Amino acid sequence: MAINKAKVAIGCIAAGTLTVLLGVVFLFVGPAVMKDQVIKNTVIDPKNEVSYRMWKDVPVPFYMSVYFFNVLNPQEILKGEKPMVEQRGPFVYRKQIQKENITFHSNGTVSYLEFRRFFFEPDMSSGNESEVVTIPNMLVLGAAIMMENLPFAVRLMISATFKTFKEGPFLTKTVGELMWGYDSGLVDFLNKYLPGMLPSTGKFGLFADFNNSNTGLFTIHTGQDDIRKVHMVDSWNGLTKLSNWNSPQCNMINGTAGQMWPPFMSRESTLPFYSPDACRSLELVYQRDGVMEGIPLYRYVAPKTMFANGSDYAPNEGFCPCRQSGLLNVSSCRHNSPVFISHPHFFNADPVLLDFVHGLKPTEDEHGLFIDIHPLTGVPLNVSIRLQLNLYMKRVSAITETGKISEVVMPMIWFEESGYIDGPILSTFYTNLVVLPAVMEYMQYGFIVLGVVIILIAALVHHRVKVSDEERVNKGEIKGEIKGEIYRK
Repeated sequence: MAINKAKVAIGCIAAGTLTVLLGVVFLFVGPAVMKDQVIKNTVIDPKNEVSYRMWKDVPVPFYMSVYFFNVLNPQEILKGEKPMVEQRGPFVYRKQIQKENITFHSNGTVSYLEFRRFFFEPDMSSGNESEVVTIPNMLVLGAAIMMENLPFAVRLMISATFKTFKEGPFLTKTVGELMWGYDSGLVDFLNKYLPGMLPSTGKFGLFADFNNSNTGLFTIHTGQDDIRKVHMVDSWNGLTKLSNWNSPQCNMINGTAGQMWPPFMSRESTLPFYSPDACRSLELVYQRDGVMEGIPLYRYVAPKTMFANGSDYAPNEGFCPCRQSGLLNVSSCRHNSPVFISHPHFFNADPVLLDFVHGLKPTEDEHGLFIDIHPLTGVPLNVSIRLQLNLYMKRVSAITETGKISEVVMPMIWFEESGYIDGPILSTFYTNLVVLPAVMEYMQYGFIVLGVVIILIAALVHHRVKVSDEERVNKGEIKGEIKGEIYRK
C-alpha cells in the first residue's frame, strides 16, 4: 500500500510539472494569440464583418450640440463698448455618418467619401430651431476686415452696397436660419457678380455647407501590410500635404481621419488626426487612465500648445499671422474671412481674450475636448470634440456699418460633436476584448498555481510515505525485498 502511495505521489508530481509547463506555455503563447486576433480584427477588410461594419457605417450614435453667443448690447458695441453675450443652447442634432464610393487599392490603401447629415433632436435641445438669437453679421463685419486696405472710394461703395441690401452689422435670425441658411439679396448679388467670393452659392448659413456634404476624398491605409499604419491617412483629395500654411511642418497631413487609431497604444502614444474642417492636422496627448463599463481606457486631451501662437510655441509659427495664444487663424482656408477657431469660452487661451467680452466662463469639464481610447485596439469609446467659431471685428473707416467697434475677437458659436459606444456593441466589445483576455490570463496563472500546488502536495505525501516506511523498517515491520524497494525510492 505504501509503495502504491509513493508511485501515485510521483505520478502527481509529474502531472503537476506538466500543468506548470502548460501554464508557462500559455503565458508566452496567450499574448501572441491575443495580439494576432487583434491584428486580424482591426485590419480594414470586408471579411472582418463586425469591425468592417463599425468602420463603414459608424453605428455609434453621434450628436452635434450647438451653442450660440446671443449678443445683448449690439448698439453699445457699435459705440465702442465691450460686447456682452449670453450662451443659448444646446441645439442638438443627430449626426448620420455614411462612407460611400469605397475603393480598395493594391498598395494596401482604401479610398472613400464620408457623407454627413444632421437631424434636429428637439427632445435633447433646450429650445426649438425657431428660437431667435442675435450674432455678428459675418457678411458685413467680415467683409469690412477683408476690404480695409482697398481705396477709400471702394470702401464707400461697399458700405453703400450693404445699405442697398439692408445688411446691418448684426443679425437677428432664427437658429434654423443661422445654421442652415437664409435668403439674402446681398448673397445673390455677390454670387452673380463676384462668383467664388462666398463659400456657398445658395442660402448663407454657418453650417450650410456641412449638411448632406462629404469631408473630401480620404485615402487611408488598411493595415494589411503593417498594422501600425492602419487608419493612417495616405492622402486627402489626392494631396499628401497642404498649401494653406507657411511651413512644411504645418502643411503636413498627419495621423488618421479621426475615427480610429492603430492598436497597441501606450501612454507615450499620441492621437494625431487630420481635420478638413480645421484645415490642418491636430494631435491629442495622454492625460490619464480610466474605465468605462469595465473596459480600460486612456483619455487623450488637447495640449495647451494646440492653438498657441508662434511666440509661445515656435512650431506654430507656420499657422500665423497669429493673434493671442488660443486662437487658430483659419482665414487662409475660409476665403480670407477673418475667422478664428478656439476652444469654447476661450478655454486654454490667453486670459486677455476674456477681458474683451462679458459672459464667458471657461472650465475644463464643460469646454475641454477629449477622446477616450481602448489602448489595445485603438477604438474610441467616448468622444467629445468641442470647438468655437470666432469673428475678428473692428472699426473700418468709410464702412459706416462698423461704427466705432473696438478691436475684438468675438465668439459667435461653439459646438460639441460627441458619441460613445453602448448597447450590444459595448457588450460584444467587453466580452471579446476584456472578458476573454482576462480568462486567458487567469488560465495562464491558474495552471501555474495549480501545478505548483499539486507538486507540493504530492512531494509532501511522498515524503511522509518515505518517512513512515523508514520508521517501519527500523522497527522490523518490513523485511527483505520490500525493504530494498523502500530504500530505492
